Amino acid sequence: MWRRLRSALRSLRGSPAAPPFGGGGLPPAPMERAVVRCVPSEPKLSLRFVLPDGSARHMQRDQAEPLGRALARIATNAAKGHGKAGKKSKKARAEGGAEGEAAVPAVRLFSRDGAAVAEEVPNSAAWQDGAVLHIGDARYRVERNPPALTELRLPRSLLAGFPVCPKVSAEFAAPQHCLFRWFREQRPAGGGDAAGEAWVETAAAERVFTPSNALVGLRLKLRCTPGDGEQRYGPAREVESSGPVEAGPGACTFDARHLYTKKICGHGSVRAVSYNILADTYAQTEFSRTVLYPYCAPYALEIDYRQNLLKKELAGYSADLICLQEVDKSVFMDSLAPALDAFGLEGLFRIKEKQHEGLATFYRRDKFSLLSQHDIAFSEALLSEALHKELCEQLAKYPLVQEKVLQRSSVLQVSVLQSTTDPSRKLCVANTHLYWHPKGGNIRLIQIAVAMSHIRHVACDLYPSIPVIFCGDFNSTPSSGTYSFISSGGIAEDHEDWVSNGEEERCSMSLSHPFKLLSACGEPAYTNYVGGFHGCLDYIFIDKNALEVEQVIPLPSHEEITTHQALPSVSHPSDHIALICDLKWK
Repeated sequence: MWRRLRSALRSLRGSPAAPPFGGGGLPPAPMERAVVRCVPSEPKLSLRFVLPDGSARHMQRDQAEPLGRALARIATNAAKGHGKAGKKSKKARAEGGAEGEAAVPAVRLFSRDGAAVAEEVPNSAAWQDGAVLHIGDARYRVERNPPALTELRLPRSLLAGFPVCPKVSAEFAAPQHCLFRWFREQRPAGGGDAAGEAWVETAAAERVFTPSNALVGLRLKLRCTPGDGEQRYGPAREVESSGPVEAGPGACTFDARHLYTKKICGHGSVRAVSYNILADTYAQTEFSRTVLYPYCAPYALEIDYRQNLLKKELAGYSADLICLQEVDKSVFMDSLAPALDAFGLEGLFRIKEKQHEGLATFYRRDKFSLLSQHDIAFSEALLSEALHKELCEQLAKYPLVQEKVLQRSSVLQVSVLQSTTDPSRKLCVANTHLYWHPKGGNIRLIQIAVAMSHIRHVACDLYPSIPVIFCGDFNSTPSSGTYSFISSGGIAEDHEDWVSNGEEERCSMSLSHPFKLLSACGEPAYTNYVGGFHGCLDYIFIDKNALEVEQVIPLPSHEEITTHQALPSVSHPSDHIALICDLKWK
């Protein structure tokens, strides 16, 4: 069959060719689209087009295959389509003859300049953007790798006064180059049920839309057209919200803080945020609802509700660096990364071993580029990396403590960033969440010793003398051994934290590190405020030889924190409070 089609194609090529864009002085008729997807890393390309009879064709062909084979297959498909259309016609069936067996149409491909593309050219090179495919009398303009949306999704929960950030995934396009049009549901006249769906376009044409109180009770619709920044646009897609806009909670604990962070810092400064955002995997348990946070309204513990507050809070800080702890993987992928991307921040995620949550670091794209990542799991690094060999040998003397350390899933996220305006300025940004148990001071000391050795390797060996910013939930108060070790550079073997869980778990060793670190936000009365505990557990440590504090954003007042007894609450999405400071290079 293929030989017969190839022969037919060759004979056609021997005859005078019709000009690819029509002739006779008449303007060319509008062309259909032939969409080609060709990615170098994949062995096949795909070709999609609609035949004149209305039947859609979707073909997969080897990229290395000669064009002639692909054209022959298109001819076969077109003939089949024509044959099926003929069978549907009773008149054609009655007439029989030539109509009974469909003729094979001439199929040719012309380049943008009108020259016929040779059969021997491989598919990957033949199907170029702007080429024209002829199938009989039909003409198709080839669109190679046009912008296309692969996912468009709105959050499940919409609150008036809170930004709605759609999840936009695209191929051969970027969200910042897409076109957005927002619509609201038409409110029924007289307050009754609408007879049919009607949508009214809003004035908003940005990626992020903040519904007003006037839209409470109405659903939203988004129409997105993918673009690639080179004036190429793909087919638009629409998505409607699953529910209506609901009333917001009113004043939130972060509203007053946003007054200090309306503008992004200048290029000589860096605004850093550290925040344990309370993982959904911990908030949505019976224990959390009845024991840990019984004072919090159940709906305010729901992830959809809390995500509305979190996205507004984080976006309003206009930060350059955001280090988050207790980030659910799904929350990062589906909510925070798309939302903060819309505000100019790139996100990195490191999950804890055997957990559903982990750490996230975001950096402002127009201020920093990512040079490298050096994330570790403490237990794994302790056993496998040479720079922890001495500590590992010391720890082996205390098998009970060693076992507990190796059972922990805690991780350290380390990212090396470079200034986009001054390449000589680099930063080592570390983020961690240490072991939580109140009697686990000795475990935390081992974890922080591993962390400091690893950071020293990155900031002294791999990138000599770059400044360090170390953020996290250290689960350690200012009176703890961990805090003392980080800020002073050493800890004695007789420190009381070595026996934090009794004599049977005593673990005595002296530790040191070379950094001069300062808690940029000082020692607040608390960064964690729940019903049974409040204390300072979170810090932003900075290299005081290279960086200095320009401004610390005040924490919410005690009255704001305790308005609903404790945290989290309807006006605050976590049981921790974000730390925010502006830093500048010395």
